Amino acid sequence: MKRLLDYDADTGIQTWHDYDHHTKETVIAEVQDVAPVLEANKVARNQGNGGAKGLNEVAQRGIKNNWWHAASVPNSVILKWKKELGVDIYNKDHLPAVKKLLNDRDWAYLRTGTGRV
Repeated sequence: MKRLLDYDADTGIQTWHDYDHHTKETVIAEVQDVAPVLEANKVARNQGNGGAKGLNEVAQRGIKNNWWHAASVPNSVILKWKKELGVDIYNKDHLPAVKKLLNDRDWAYLRTGTGRV
């Protein structure tokens, strides 16, 4: 029987406990509704926020200084990448792997622009 252990209102992550009496296995699962993050990314892409054209002066300066909002990655995806692929988005040495994932068309919906990262 599944039982909710925790809910983080800031991230929307639910932590669930499940125990299978037949196999005697315990499973702890974290679940997150990523739809709001993906919808916000889609809106940013459609508004052209991935490039300098049409952006305010502060944003244009950011792009000229080689920084801009390139992607929003839900916490559940960050955890998945770390567990399954060994890619830690918070480790600066993993930046090439993070860029490769964000440029992969399977993960394109995480990007806030249409260009490459």
